Amino acid sequence: MLEKYYSTPPLLIGEDKEMKREEIRRYFHNSFDLFERLFDLLKDDSVFYRQSESTRHPMIFYFGHTATFFINKLILAGIITERINPEFESIFAIGVDEMHWDDLSRHGWPQVSEVRAYRDQVRTLVDTLISTLPLSLSIAWEDPFWIILMGIEHERIHIETSSVLHRQMPLEFIQEVKEFDIFDDANESFPSNSLVAIDGDTLALGKDHTHHLYGWDNEYGTLTCKVEDFEVSKFLVSNGEFLEFVENGGYEDETLWDAEGLKFLQISKAKHPVFWVKEADSFKYRTLSKIIEMPKNWPVDVNALEAQAFCRYISKRDGVLYALPSEAQWNRLYEYAELKDVPEFDDKNANINLTHHMSACSVDRFAFKELYDVVGNVWQWTSTPFDGFEGFQVHFAYDDFSTPTFDTKHNILKGGSFISTGNEIMKHSRYAFRRHFYQHAGFRYVVDQGKPKMKTEDIYESDELVSQYCEFQYGDEYFGVKNFAIECASIAASFCEHKTKALDLGCATGRASYELAKYFTEVDGVDFSARFISVATRLKEDGYIAYRSKEEGDLFTLKKVTLEDLGFEELPCKTNFWQGDACNLKPSLSGYDLIMATNLIDRLYNPMLFLQDIQTRLNAGGVLVLTSPYTWQESSTKKELWFGGYVDENGKEVKTIEKLQEVLKEHFELQHLQDLPFVIKESARKYQHTLSQMSVWKKR
Repeated sequence: MLEKYYSTPPLLIGEDKEMKREEIRRYFHNSFDLFERLFDLLKDDSVFYRQSESTRHPMIFYFGHTATFFINKLILAGIITERINPEFESIFAIGVDEMHWDDLSRHGWPQVSEVRAYRDQVRTLVDTLISTLPLSLSIAWEDPFWIILMGIEHERIHIETSSVLHRQMPLEFIQEVKEFDIFDDANESFPSNSLVAIDGDTLALGKDHTHHLYGWDNEYGTLTCKVEDFEVSKFLVSNGEFLEFVENGGYEDETLWDAEGLKFLQISKAKHPVFWVKEADSFKYRTLSKIIEMPKNWPVDVNALEAQAFCRYISKRDGVLYALPSEAQWNRLYEYAELKDVPEFDDKNANINLTHHMSACSVDRFAFKELYDVVGNVWQWTSTPFDGFEGFQVHFAYDDFSTPTFDTKHNILKGGSFISTGNEIMKHSRYAFRRHFYQHAGFRYVVDQGKPKMKTEDIYESDELVSQYCEFQYGDEYFGVKNFAIECASIAASFCEHKTKALDLGCATGRASYELAKYFTEVDGVDFSARFISVATRLKEDGYIAYRSKEEGDLFTLKKVTLEDLGFEELPCKTNFWQGDACNLKPSLSGYDLIMATNLIDRLYNPMLFLQDIQTRLNAGGVLVLTSPYTWQESSTKKELWFGGYVDENGKEVKTIEKLQEVLKEHFELQHLQDLPFVIKESARKYQHTLSQMSVWKKR
């Protein structure tokens, strides 16, 4: 029934460019078709505006999100210069993983028909780009076609995550879709689990940029690790095996749960797995679109916290210490099973890539030597917190794919599920979710070898650029130059008659936003980079930031700053942080007495668009503060869009402040102009000393 949606990921290499274009085109339309067909599970358009889970958006968001992703990334990469629908490309831009900078309180969602029409426009545009963009073989991650593949693989992730949300939607709002049939091997009996001995090995995880398949940034780099001999469960834990834990009070026994698990129980009130349905004295089971008799021989769907509690339960029962496998141990299972990666991967002999049906199946159906379901059926939680390999680099077009989750709060899943497609079925794929999140995910267990436990000490920011900005905003002052963020906030506030609400654009790691909160009732900090925003929110939520200040080479000084150190104890409740595009801000960001855009104007892809919009977000009499060293560069702004730093067609030198005065004079009056220095430490003996020009404008 699912044959029409079956597809395999295209290779980055080939010999015929036109054949490669057609291969990518088929892959793109297959992705778009399957994603849209999945939303036919919703009974009618009204269901699009329902949340299936309180921490996630209404389904209309996800329906629009994957299409706007294409446009936002194509704009960022400079492949296109015109938006299709700026409003949609703002409201549907961000919202996946309970990040604090994601706005769940939106109202006024567009009509489903409007979003469908928008998706059609995006489909047409991307199809045209596939025909016309320059194509290299092989496709490298700086190539335009990498952005196209990024959009496709992003949609394939959301095929899976949206199916989970559909599965969590109350059944009264779901209808069956004829192609989405399920396995018919559900059974009351289930196989008894046992342990299989696996020889250890030294593994080299990660891949390099010559690899023949698309990859997300976290897959690249290297990690060499030695895996000792270990024992692992033959099967994934089945519903029948997990039932013992439930019936013996596993959800009520607090000794089986760590602090994070107890918090999950307190909030969720969970007494059994999320897709079990309690009826009288027994359980039934929720599939994508219906409730069936409990398939005790199918794998249980649980989050990582439930899986860990089960491991503690059987450890107590058996007198043997069990745990979830590490990422490295799962990779050893992949080698043990002698599996091959795409394109040689045999997905017909695993419940993966929509090769069979739209459901899990018996845990003893697909064998991999002595083990079962090394890949497929459901994802497998590991004990490994998410982090990058040695040599990790973010992709310039998607810097928030991985880095916001390098926080010890996300665990890696491996192996894929029945609905995993594209990059998700590849050997090197690495995905991670918060431990309380649900996916089509279960687990197997290993005998614990006393491996290192998850770090509980402070998280020191390892991203060099982010650490540099932490030092710039929260660290020491150098050469007698005052803290730039403090000075900007103080000067800006002095020009404001009303101090109710302020917007800090280009807030980076958030110092100026907190400083503005000393003067204003409410402050919104917005930055394009989630890498920066995550620092500001960590200070707000965890009460500290920690980072590595570079001294020389590989030598660093570890630094930690707390709310108490800064005297900010009362300020977090007055600050909000959002990820956003200054040239396409969300409608809700308006009604400000102050908008401060620091060192931003010369890094925007369309400064004119920004200035035309920003005055609409200020109250009458409000103040706009711009700072910039005017270091225009074509990598950020096409030269024809620069506001200064060039000679015009008449031979006249154009200075940025003059252009700003020309553009802003209709709505603003220039109040103040001054140079403001700042120093950024690169290492103990190298610093950037820059003069930024501050201009203060009052809205008429």
